[in-house]
Amino acid sequence: MAKESMKAREVKRAKLVAKFAEKRAKFIAEGNYEGLQSIPKNASPVRLHNRCKITGRPKGYMRQFGVSRIQFREMASNGLIPGVKKASW
Repeated sequence: MAKESMKAREVKRAKLVAKFAEKRAKFIAEGNYEGLQSIPKNASPVRLHNRCKITGRPKGYMRQFGVSRIQFREMASNGLIPGVKKASW
């Protein structure tokens, strides 16, 4: 499990990105890089990091399912993900 502070930091960043998205796009379209410097660093979408929705694990994230590889394996084994089953041949 990830620390609660790390999860909270990611949520805070996501809110900042959403808040400044329009302003940021306007500055980039105009080529106003001085104005772009005025908005917070954490308002950049590049600074966001995908995390597992269940555990908050930052590595091994599977974008299609929104969970880490470990949680995906457990959920697939328990039949919690529709259309996914363990391969056998």
